[in-house]
Amino acid sequence: MNIRIYYDEVKFRLRDSGKVKRFLEEVIVAEKKRPGDLSFIFTNDNKLLGINKRFLEHDYYTDVISFSYNEGRVIKGEVYISIDTVRRNASFYGSAQIDEVLRVMIHGTLHLCGYGDTDEEELNKMEEIQEMYLRELRRIL
Repeated sequence: MNIRIYYDEVKFRLRDSGKVKRFLEEVIVAEKKRPGDLSFIFTNDNKLLGINKRFLEHDYYTDVISFSYNEGRVIKGEVYISIDTVRRNASFYGSAQIDEVLRVMIHGTLHLCGYGDTDEEELNKMEEIQEMYLRELRRIL
């Protein structure tokens, strides 16, 4: 099991990344899954828009896209995060940028664990769980 963090054409760097990675492993275990190889790639709006168009056929900016390569209960995948959109969202919602970064990292991990957000009921459940984990993580950091 290995969680890696990459930075693609962004100045942002995640502080306390070791603690964050360990916490995300705990999230996966709490969701009754096993951690596998995960990559978190921090990038910019243009790169994530290109991924969104190419692989999901969506022509809009987003903060996070997850690609699952799960094998049974072993969680494996890639989570792409646009730091540009995360910054805008933090400003719009009046939250700290680090909280938005951690929120989308948890959100992407929950997608890999099988949570969806395509309808209001799914989204509400996912956000409730996501916010619970975010509160736990913020107590650690």
